[in-house]
Amino acid sequence: MNSVQTRSAERALSGGTWSIVCGAMLFSILTVTPLMADHTAPEWAWTAPILPLVVDAAVVIVVKLDDVLARLGGNGGRWPLALRWMTGLMTLALNTADSALMKDMVGVAVHSVAPLLLIVTAETSLAYRRALAAAQVALEAERKAQREDAERKAEQRAERVRREAREEREHAAALAREQREHDALLAREQAEREERRGREERDARERAEAAEREARERREREREQREHERLTRERQERERAEAEARERAAQVERERREREEHVARERAALLDRGPAEVKLAEPDARRTVGAAFGAGLSVRQAAELCGWSVGWVSSRYAEHRGPDAGGLAIASA
Repeated sequence: MNSVQTRSAERALSGGTWSIVCGAMLFSILTVTPLMADHTAPEWAWTAPILPLVVDAAVVIVVKLDDVLARLGGNGGRWPLALRWMTGLMTLALNTADSALMKDMVGVAVHSVAPLLLIVTAETSLAYRRALAAAQVALEAERKAQREDAERKAEQRAERVRREAREEREHAAALAREQREHDALLAREQAEREERRGREERDARERAEAAEREARERREREREQREHERLTRERQERERAEAEARERAAQVERERREREEHVARERAALLDRGPAEVKLAEPDARRTVGAAFGAGLSVRQAAELCGWSVGWVSSRYAEHRGPDAGGLAIASA
């Protein structure tokens, strides 16, 4: 028997057992409820189904726990056995009591079928489950023995393979040792040649580095000299530019002073002419008004100097007081 057959048998046993239990419970409830109703006070007749339900619940507990214990290979002892027989006998007594009270032996026999079947099924299913559990344990033990035998044989084969591999490794190691010795001899010769070549390359590299160092120092000196010359040229150019800037600034200052002196002379000449006997031409009048505005004279005084009306002079003063007053004053001057 394999594990698939065992599980199939367990499912069949469990399904059959629970079918019988459920049928017996239903039959018991339908049989015992009228008996309990007849022997209960009328106002409590509604409690008649409670007793068969309690007894049947005990049956369910027994069957379920026996199933679990049998699967685990355990044994609940005497109390589960006592509970099984007590619930079975109670179910038998309750189902046959009504027929027995009426001295109906046929009824007693008929109503004892379900309780007796329940009792025997509970005991038989427990025995079957224990037997299946034992068979399962035996099957697992057999499988374990087969696995151990297969593992032992595999270990033997692996040991044989390891032994052969070790012998091959030893033979290969001997060949490799000889090859290493030969390679070591060749390597020493090659190392000597490499060392000689390395010394020659080192000497050549040192000579090249010395030449490169001298060339670098020479380039550095030349660069420093070029940098010094560049800085000297820049300093000279900067000094020349500063001198030219100072000279231009002095020239600008001289020109500004000359313009101011010229404007002052012209303004003084315009103001020194005194009041105009006749109305001056407009360009001359504008220059006279600009000079008067620059000298801070009043509008009336400027009107006397140019011969124009006070209103016209006031308009020119307003122009001189505007945003471009400075430019107008110079232009007028």
